[in-house]
Amino acid sequence: MSFPIFYERLSLFINHSSYMPIAVALHGGAGTILRSEMKPDQEAKYTNALKEVLHNTYSQLSQGKTALDVVEKGVILLENCPLFNAGKGSVFTAEGIHEMDASIMDGKSRSAGAVSLVTGIKNPVHLARLVMEKTDHVFLAGPGAMEFARMMDCEFANQD
Repeated sequence: MSFPIFYERLSLFINHSSYMPIAVALHGGAGTILRSEMKPDQEAKYTNALKEVLHNTYSQLSQGKTALDVVEKGVILLENCPLFNAGKGSVFTAEGIHEMDASIMDGKSRSAGAVSLVTGIKNPVHLARLVMEKTDHVFLAGPGAMEFARMMDCEFANQD
């Protein structure tokens, strides 16, 4: 995947007449998609999905929403899209399950939350935010993170 092409195209998507001194940077996930192997319709799907996230997050920031809320929402949009290596689109382990990680930070308060080795959680970034805001911890992993997710009534994804 050639990210400079996405940046070039996505930068045209923003209505510059209502420009505000804010920026949104997106990362569509880890992994390799060779441009030579990507068909135009497949590239369009990725581009359109990134445009949707860009438009949503830029709009929220321009409306005065906090960066922390906007970042969480943007990552949730990526987690809910099967095209990206996050949440629904996560790569399977050798055992055939999704083990996901997520982290979030608030630069203003210098607080952070992270989870690792979670399975079945629909939006791991939301769980990471709950770690940051509802515990004295910074990082929960595996069974402890899963127990915390159940305590916080986090939504679990259908394993289809």
